[in-house]
Amino acid sequence: MTVLLEAPETTIVRDPKAILEEVGQANPHLIPDLGIGLWEREVRLLMRDTVRVRSLAERILGQGVAYLITAMEKPGNDMGPGFEVDQGVHQIILDTPVYFAICERHNGGRYKHHAPLIQRRRDGIVMRTAEIIRQNGFAVDRELWEVDASNCGPCDDKVPDSH
Repeated sequence: MTVLLEAPETTIVRDPKAILEEVGQANPHLIPDLGIGLWEREVRLLMRDTVRVRSLAERILGQGVAYLITAMEKPGNDMGPGFEVDQGVHQIILDTPVYFAICERHNGGRYKHHAPLIQRRRDGIVMRTAEIIRQNGFAVDRELWEVDASNCGPCDDKVPDSH
């Protein structure tokens, strides 16, 4: 009997925590709290305002960073996160100096607008977005994406270079 084995995919998984730490190291003024890195700062801010469980805050932040980086690096893709992941997206956007630094590094120095719609989309965009993120080299936390699979936090392209 002959068994054919396919060579395993050698996919480099991009690390959202490492991405934030690199941004923080390149811009130390972004971390006014001594002794912590940018990842820790954003996790603590998310826990202060929205998510009460640390492990969940880290998961949400990681997927939010993966979404933002992918939206910047893959313009023109129709993307939108669900409510859970959108909390991580909003955490980064609300810390505007951090968001500007990420735009500088991952969007060619251009600001990536956040332009939400009022009505939520129910067209399968959430899981398609998760797949685009996976194709961009990030691990996808399927549970966080599937919980809102039919109820997207809607984004629009009403302004140039928006998500």
